Amino acid sequence: MMEWYWALALLIGGIVFLMALGMPVAIAFLAANIAGAWVFMGGFNAVILMLDNGFGALSRFALIPIPLFLLMGELFFHTGLGARMFNAIDRLLGRVPGRLSYVTVLGGTGFATLSGSSMGSTALLGSLMVPEMQARGYRNKFSIGPILGTGGLAIIIPPSALAVLLATLAQIDVGALLIAGVLPGLVLAALYVGLIWLQTRLDPEGAPAYEVPQVAPFEKLLLVLRDIVPMAGVMVVVVLMMLYGFATPSEAAAFGALGVVLLGLAFRCLTWEAIRKSVEGALKVTLMAYLIVFGSATFSQLLAFSGASSGLIRWATGFELEPLWMLAAMFAVLLLLGMFMEQISIMLLTVPIFFPLAQSLGFDLIWFALIMLLALEISFTTPPFGLLLFVMKGVSPPGTTMREIYMAALPFIGCSLLLVGLLVIFPDLALWAR
Repeated sequence: MMEWYWALALLIGGIVFLMALGMPVAIAFLAANIAGAWVFMGGFNAVILMLDNGFGALSRFALIPIPLFLLMGELFFHTGLGARMFNAIDRLLGRVPGRLSYVTVLGGTGFATLSGSSMGSTALLGSLMVPEMQARGYRNKFSIGPILGTGGLAIIIPPSALAVLLATLAQIDVGALLIAGVLPGLVLAALYVGLIWLQTRLDPEGAPAYEVPQVAPFEKLLLVLRDIVPMAGVMVVVVLMMLYGFATPSEAAAFGALGVVLLGLAFRCLTWEAIRKSVEGALKVTLMAYLIVFGSATFSQLLAFSGASSGLIRWATGFELEPLWMLAAMFAVLLLLGMFMEQISIMLLTVPIFFPLAQSLGFDLIWFALIMLLALEISFTTPPFGLLLFVMKGVSPPGTTMREIYMAALPFIGCSLLLVGLLVIFPDLALWAR
């Protein structure tokens, strides 16, 4: 039998090599898994057995929320319901210093929550808000920074398709992880608001005030009841159904998608074109997610069969470090990988290793999964290669440099790291629903 470290190097090295050649992540995992099954499990029959086990992983009921949450977000975007909520928040804030930055955080949090897509949220907010804010004289830290921060909120605030995927890969309770992200996500949004307030006090010229049309009290109430409450209500209903046990995550996701459809009909914006684009967008991401689950399930089995998982755990725990130091090391690895890889690839590589290790260290796996999601959220904006940094570069006005984007992102990364510290000190912030 091959030593565990050589087995681990062969499996992960093969995947990284194939990805470096430009092969899609899911296909690279599948190819490496087939080769690994042939080497470690004994030829053609072992490959057939591995593929059968992979198809079995796709039949899990826990995977159903992924396409439904994705469809929910796509409908929310393509019907224009998200734009209605965003515009309502814009009109409600009035003449507040740094108003457009607050609009970005509040409206972006709502949009990211219901869309479930960090990249989609960042692209939309960047193309809509950055030119407007720069025309008003806003500095980059007030325009680009809040967009990068709120784009990552889609990862932890439900409905989050990435949280569902992580829970499925780690074989933990999907509903518990979705609910665990509610309070930390709102705390993070509040930290962003506090950061903007502090920045406007320290640098009032960086976000100059300007005259805006006054909105009458009755019109404000109408905006809240018509354009904010129905959209936010969808998210609240989805969370409450899971929290009080009225529905499983799959059923709650179905009700959420139905809720967006009904809102589209009520506001007369549910067109056949919006439905076509929504189904097409959700189908593309769902197929990719299912290929990822297939590859991850077989990869986990190979790690276990070759002895790589148990060997790595013995090696890591052999240092006799405190559990929090081990947590810090795993967190640092996730941030480092996030500089060079996208989040799903990181999950595929680390979940089969990190979750058994976390369990051996006595961590609550729901709490650890939320910490991992936050690490992935931070790595979205980690210089120099965080994915959202390049999305922002693509939608920013000409002349915006990557250094400006990096500097705008750093304070918001600090807020996320502060939230991680709060979760370590106060675990009940994530486990409040238990």
